[in-house]
Amino acid sequence: MTTRYRLPALTAVLLLTAFAAGAPAQQKPAPKPTPAPTEQTVDQRDYDDAFFRRPTLRLFQNYTLPQGKVTREVISILSDVQIDGTVRGDVGVTMGNATLGPTAVIEGQLIVVGGNAIIADGAKVRHDLVVIGGVLTAPDNFTAGGEHVIIGTPVIGSWLRAMRPWFTKGLLMGRLIVPDIGWVWAAVGFIFFFGLLFNHMFARQVGACADTLERRPFGAFFVGLLSIILAGPLMMVVAATVIGLPFAIAAFIMLSVIGRLGVTRAIGRRIMTESNPADREQAFRSYVFGAAILIVVLMVPVAGLLTWILMGIFAFGTATMTFLSSMRKERPAPQVPPVPPVPPVPPVPPFDPIPPSPPVAPAPPPPAAAFSEAPAFVSPPVAEAAAAPAPPEETTGRVSSSDLRTYPRATFLDRLVAFALDAILVAIVNGWLMSQAFPYGHGPDNSYLAFLFLYHVGFWAWKGTTLGGIIVNIRMVRTSGETPRFIDALVRALSAIFSVAALFIGCLWMLTDPDKQMWHDKFAGTFVVKVPRDLVLA
Repeated sequence: MTTRYRLPALTAVLLLTAFAAGAPAQQKPAPKPTPAPTEQTVDQRDYDDAFFRRPTLRLFQNYTLPQGKVTREVISILSDVQIDGTVRGDVGVTMGNATLGPTAVIEGQLIVVGGNAIIADGAKVRHDLVVIGGVLTAPDNFTAGGEHVIIGTPVIGSWLRAMRPWFTKGLLMGRLIVPDIGWVWAAVGFIFFFGLLFNHMFARQVGACADTLERRPFGAFFVGLLSIILAGPLMMVVAATVIGLPFAIAAFIMLSVIGRLGVTRAIGRRIMTESNPADREQAFRSYVFGAAILIVVLMVPVAGLLTWILMGIFAFGTATMTFLSSMRKERPAPQVPPVPPVPPVPPVPPFDPIPPSPPVAPAPPPPAAAFSEAPAFVSPPVAEAAAAPAPPEETTGRVSSSDLRTYPRATFLDRLVAFALDAILVAIVNGWLMSQAFPYGHGPDNSYLAFLFLYHVGFWAWKGTTLGGIIVNIRMVRTSGETPRFIDALVRALSAIFSVAALFIGCLWMLTDPDKQMWHDKFAGTFVVKVPRDLVLA
């Protein structure tokens, strides 16, 4: 660089250095002192987040809320809870202990089930305090803002807490029997001897359930699944009668017990065959072998829980099918006498005319008196014309009434399965149509019921059956023997609403009706018959 440019460059560097050195450094603001958290002072950020945070849930893991922290709700199952901060909602602890420190504030309820509540001096509960099956330890000056309820004794709490190992080692691992828990074997022994007693008392009924399971295992599975799905709605309907609810619950429990015993005997029969199902000695032997196999399987993780669930489904299916089968045997369906065939008409010989006689000379007329006394002229007998064959009946594609009325009536189970299949199908189609028609909102509330009504009217008037009826081989026919018309289908569907509204009594009426008719069958004048596969859509 020459002398001409060296001096200005050096001067610029010196000026920049002096400016940088003389410029005051940017000072950061000093942090404000943070006040010590107290019961009334809570971090505002934690307070705001409490309304957007989900409830705190702990399962088999203890939880601690530190002092000065805020949360929305605390739910703990099979674990302990330590609260030293603020809970804006409720605190619920099941099979665990709840401990509240001096700075703890619960603005909702504190509910402890199967555990103890330990409250320090200074802790506050703004609403109810409920302890079930546990002990409350609190200072004398402690008072809850709402109700103060203590239910049960500490013994109940100890029993509930004793189930914690069964949950952790058994249920979470997918098995029901944990070998290293003593009370589990006591429960297994009680259930075993209870089942042994029932198997001895109802050997014939349990054997019939086992026979049903061996003959129709797939049918038992689907019927059991359907029975479990419909058990809840049926209980709600029966609950309206108040009187029938205890009987319905008792019948539900009896079906479950008898069905499970039938499944157990069916398993035992695979090892020791029964020659006589009513023999109590053979029934005892089959039950013992079947129960031993089930106990071993229920100790296996995952397979034990799946076996128990499948056993329940098969139990309801076999018990329901056996019960309905016994009702059919006690009240057999009336058989319509077949129409006797018309004997064929013998063919008539062809007409043979009388040959003409040779001409005869006319005789003289007789006297008047003789003519009056002469016998009247009788024409020779002429053979009748051959009967013309009747014109062939016009084919309309409809099955004649005599063909359908000769078939047995459909059972209650057949009609129930068909309706359940139709209801599921209509629900799927209706949901898809509503999602297409109303993509950003909900459709009409009664769209499903209206669609179900139109579905049945259309199919009954078109083919005399529905898609569910096609699957189970049932079809509707008028009592006069004709194929149902549109007016018959409409009257039947409208009267079916009345049968359902009357607490399903109109539907259950067929169980005692000799013609196996429901109320809407009687109103519309129809039968529902069980037909072969080739006549369902004929």
